[in-house]
Amino acid sequence: MTHVAVYGNGSWGTAFAMVLADAGCTVTLWGRRPELAEAINTTRVNPEYLPGVQLPAAIRATADPAEAAKAAGGAEFAVFAVPSQTLRDNLTRWAGLLPPDAVLVSLMKGIELGTAKRMSEVIEDVTGAGPERIAVLSGPNLAREIAERQPAASVVACRDETVARRLQAACHTPYFRPYTNTDVVGCELGGAVKNVIALAVGIAEGMGLGDNAKGSLITRGLAETTRLGLAMGADAQTFAGLAGMGDLVATCSSPLSRNHTFGTNLGRGMTLREAIAVTRQTAEGVKSCESVLELARRQGVDMPLTETVVGIVHHGKPPKVALKELMSRTAKPEHR
Repeated sequence: MTHVAVYGNGSWGTAFAMVLADAGCTVTLWGRRPELAEAINTTRVNPEYLPGVQLPAAIRATADPAEAAKAAGGAEFAVFAVPSQTLRDNLTRWAGLLPPDAVLVSLMKGIELGTAKRMSEVIEDVTGAGPERIAVLSGPNLAREIAERQPAASVVACRDETVARRLQAACHTPYFRPYTNTDVVGCELGGAVKNVIALAVGIAEGMGLGDNAKGSLITRGLAETTRLGLAMGADAQTFAGLAGMGDLVATCSSPLSRNHTFGTNLGRGMTLREAIAVTRQTAEGVKSCESVLELARRQGVDMPLTETVVGIVHHGKPPKVALKELMSRTAKPEHR
């Protein structure tokens, strides 16, 4: 039986642990708080992040990262579902505990501040694992729907297609359909930038703008994501797929999306501090918008929506001013 260690018992880590258990894996779910791990083991519910959802018996929770890796004779996959900006520090503590042949899987959708590195690059930096041992999972992954076993599809990507197929088999259930891809760069960029665009769409909704505006933001957001991806060697087809358009539409449209909700609060007039105070979980785009913009500048890629979100979120630019600036940009052909 395949054993998987999932590091991060937030809503997405817990939901994906359910997928793995339903696919026949035994799962050890790590979280930093012993009391939450005890509650999960005692009640079979994660009361903090997925209240009301019964967890499979094949999931066991722990607050000991070594136990997560060693349970059931060592993990075949080590899955990371922590906030992206904490990954490096956490992995530095965990690296020596991880089985040397485990496939390291990122569920995170962010770009590291300071380095502008993708999550797979952070994993490689800290663990020394080669790209053939590092995989990512991306797509429309609204955790609550997946935890309720509603139908969903995603992409598992690894430079080594054989490894991608192994991960695909480990998380394939009647309600969760994973596809394989070897374009790790494109899948990670799609997942990271969509959070920024979801902030923009949420801001538009909070301002009372209509569906034309939101549809335009989603489409132009996909265009600037694709420009960045092509500059970094990604496959253009990835952005038309689940890790690109699929994830973008779901995150920009759903009230279950933390980034969309965060943006809506900003558009309604909340300050950054106020929006953070009412958001229970991490909205990755809030921090990653700065690192995405830095990455774009390093690549010489123009990303006006990302730049606008950074201005609103981190520099206090009023949304109405930002909108006026966007709409007054020089006219140009669509595909340039």
